[in-house]
Amino acid sequence: MQNQDIEIVVIEDEEDILELLEYHLSKTGYSVTGFLSTEHVERFLEEENPALMVVDRNLPGVEGSEFVAYLRDEGYDIPVIFLTAMDQEKDLEEGFTSGGDDYMTKPFKPKELLLRIEALLRRSGVRKSDRVKYRDMVLDTKQHLLTIEGNPVELTNLEFRLLYTFVKNPHQPLDRDFLRDEVWGDDSASFHDKTINVAMNRLKKKIDPSGEKEYIVPVWGVGYKLV
Repeated sequence: MQNQDIEIVVIEDEEDILELLEYHLSKTGYSVTGFLSTEHVERFLEEENPALMVVDRNLPGVEGSEFVAYLRDEGYDIPVIFLTAMDQEKDLEEGFTSGGDDYMTKPFKPKELLLRIEALLRRSGVRKSDRVKYRDMVLDTKQHLLTIEGNPVELTNLEFRLLYTFVKNPHQPLDRDFLRDEVWGDDSASFHDKTINVAMNRLKKKIDPSGEKEYIVPVWGVGYKLV
């Protein structure tokens, strides 16, 4: 993956520091979105899938580590680097226990931050979370549980695997052969064309009974995609 394909969110309330961070990250080739507070960040995360967040702790409204702890509780597993003037040992501990993956104190060297970002992106490529969030859905992959807007939705193991396959590949048309191999696997010998249709219809009725949310849509001549 090239840097320009990697989106990084920066939450920093000091405009000059935010501009400095945006400059260095953009110069390195990353796609950057900056925020001066946490106010609109969650809405952004519902629509985009950034690879990493750089978060100050001294933020207006919600303190940075509290916001990250909230995101973790909601199922977001985006890697987070705290970049803050809070440099006491207890501050460091709070940063990590709230869900931070790395912690840098100000004043900072931009080159060091870039190296830490690069290292964390490498590590996160193989890091798996037990909870995955997409829109208002949270999938607990360890317990095979789904909640939508905080409410549990009962799925069979096959339906859960099917939904998880879409969540791992959002916005991409998935054809029947891919779904068969990913979801049915060794059982694919008994797979028929109607099997996927029946499974998809059952899944869609369970996660979107009214049909208003349209999580998964058909792609003519291909299969389905998560939107």
